[in-house]
Amino acid sequence: MNFTFRQIRYFVAVADSFSVSRAAAELHISQSAVTSAIRELETELGAALFERNPRGVSLTTQGHQFLLHARRILSAMTEAGQSLKAVAQQDQGRLTIGVTTLVAGYYLSEALGRFRRAFPAVQIEVKEDEQPYLEHQIVNGEVDVGILMTNRTIRQEAFDTELLTRSPLRVWLAANHPLCAESTLSLKALGEEPMISLTADQLDQIIGGGLRRYGIAPRIVLRTASVEAVRSLVASQLGLALLPDFAYRPWSLEQERVEARAIKEPIPAIDIGLVWRRGSRLDWAAREFIDIARDQSRLRARQHLPR
Repeated sequence: MNFTFRQIRYFVAVADSFSVSRAAAELHISQSAVTSAIRELETELGAALFERNPRGVSLTTQGHQFLLHARRILSAMTEAGQSLKAVAQQDQGRLTIGVTTLVAGYYLSEALGRFRRAFPAVQIEVKEDEQPYLEHQIVNGEVDVGILMTNRTIRQEAFDTELLTRSPLRVWLAANHPLCAESTLSLKALGEEPMISLTADQLDQIIGGGLRRYGIAPRIVLRTASVEAVRSLVASQLGLALLPDFAYRPWSLEQERVEARAIKEPIPAIDIGLVWRRGSRLDWAAREFIDIARDQSRLRARQHLPR
């Protein structure tokens, strides 16, 4: 369909005033211009929107239905204009983002890059720290919005959160490991293998807790805070790893292949999301960043990128 914003605005004005003449007066245009716009809109939609009567006009059933959508369109256009005007009036804003080490490597760059291109005058500060400390800073107003593991926030009642992605845990193993012959693996099999543990963002504690629910005590042979170190150690056949899918890449720095296999048993996934202080009045920069991060998450999902 090819109707215009002008036609929608004229249609809503007539619907609100029940009169073409009153709508024309409010819009400061001629009645013929309003009548012509309504006629063109009805032709484009293939439906009569108004019934004419001696006292003016009234909406048809189709007109009532279209009015709901027309109001949303006008509202969205108004909000878009106000947003641009607000940004234009800002010489510069400020935005403080909190991220943990692991999240920073996989979820910050895309959203932050888009935000920087859209709002180059905004002063951005990124704070990377342990999640409990970042939560404390969000509560105190020192951080506007965080990108954190939302299923392990300590004070959930203090925050508003929005899920960006839910990343299942998978087993990483060397390409020539015998277990690669299996399409899925049981947790019991992991209990019999040497394991590499990733300590970044306390993942070792989170994943260890999930394993203990099944009575599995992993045989940890190495611990590291580096995802790349885990990848290289796994590729070198020094052990297996159980990690969220968003961190998986098929090649180590040494260009050795790393495979990943799903777990048969249900085990909690890792949730990554936006976190801000409940009840806080976010300024425009924080709201725009949240919108961009939300849209980037949808784009990732559509493109089937690792999450």
